[in-house]
Amino acid sequence: MSKPLVAVVGRPNVGKSTFFNKIAGKRISIVEDTPGVTRDRIYADCEWLNHKFTLIDTGGIEPRTDDILLKQMRRQAEVAIDTCDVILFFTDGRAGLTANDEDVATMLRRSGKPVILVVNKVDFPEMTDTIYDFYALGLGEPFAISSTNMLGLGDLLDEVVAHFPEDAAVSDEEEHTINIAVVGRPNVGKSSLVNRILGQERSMVSDIAGTTRDAIDTAFVRDGQRFNIIDTAGIRRKRAIEEESIERYSIVRALAAVRRCDVALIVINAEDGVTEQDTKVAGYVHEEGKAAIIVVNKWDAIEKDTNTMETFRKRVIEDLKFMDYAPVVFISALTGQRVGNVLSAVKDAYEQTSRRITTGLLNDVLGDATAALQPPVSGGRRLKIYYATQQSVCPPTFVFFVNDEKLMHFAYQRYLENQFRKSFGFEGTPIRFILRQKNQKEE
Repeated sequence: MSKPLVAVVGRPNVGKSTFFNKIAGKRISIVEDTPGVTRDRIYADCEWLNHKFTLIDTGGIEPRTDDILLKQMRRQAEVAIDTCDVILFFTDGRAGLTANDEDVATMLRRSGKPVILVVNKVDFPEMTDTIYDFYALGLGEPFAISSTNMLGLGDLLDEVVAHFPEDAAVSDEEEHTINIAVVGRPNVGKSSLVNRILGQERSMVSDIAGTTRDAIDTAFVRDGQRFNIIDTAGIRRKRAIEEESIERYSIVRALAAVRRCDVALIVINAEDGVTEQDTKVAGYVHEEGKAAIIVVNKWDAIEKDTNTMETFRKRVIEDLKFMDYAPVVFISALTGQRVGNVLSAVKDAYEQTSRRITTGLLNDVLGDATAALQPPVSGGRRLKIYYATQQSVCPPTFVFFVNDEKLMHFAYQRYLENQFRKSFGFEGTPIRFILRQKNQKEE
């Protein structure tokens, strides 16, 4: 069932992410002429000549460095090399062969994996003479390409798929994958949580705020259910972010990850409680209509008595009143305490946000609700709700046909939402109501 993995590796700033984005067909990796922009492994599903595979973008490998982040970037690239089926070794045709290229080539030869040598930034035919120096790496014939101008990519991909196993075909019929976005302020433990759930060092973990820059997807299967977990950059206040900075692009990707997820894990720091920025992050998730779970991390650092957890839970719900439907899970990503509960909560929330209610049952509950508390009167006219139907799921969205949309008061709409939740559950997901005016001659 697994697709072949193709890792794109090389020293920093040789055009790996530009190539990754061209092949993936969308701007997934952040691309900027700054070494070290890509820090983690980033995955995208691709296809060439009916061959499906997963492309992995990696951070630049600096073989000789004592910088802690550069060391972690190298470690992430090493993990990609260990797990992949084919390696694309990127070099820079403009800069020529460097000592670091030779060191990376030595590392790749030790891997025992098929290595395809790519000389990037060969933007014009007259530049092809620059590739001959790269034969000295002992990795076979170099492929001269230009990722920016999309030159030579077809020949390169032909070579890539030629190295795939014969049984690498993947079925088009796959069960639904639950997409999980892990969001929150910087340094609340998002990457540590992702790594703990996966049981591996998938994302870089550091006490330096802003370590994660990209939204990083990782697919996995747990108890027969397919998941895709997306680690995102920490979302800071707008005024703290420089215009046109790499961090601003990172946050755009974090928000995009929320838009494409099924369930959002909103991670907050137990030591700080719910901050103003936590509220803004949660508000964004709520406005996007996503199922959500509040994950209180670093719970191991809190002094406790018998009522500490319940008191804290009530405070969280009070601070996030608009999201009182979201369950609160207390964990420690550091120790693994209750992390196993997170995926169970994700599955429950996804089941609730995907739930459909039959029109008959829906209107039975609506009839009981309006009989128990009559709709409001305004200007001498009473709101009439003729019937309701469920329009869609994710989130559950209901259409109410009424005599006058303006007569629906917010408080009564909130009452109906509470009645629906009481009857149908919907824990972990917002509910959307749409009002449609139905012309009635007798009105």
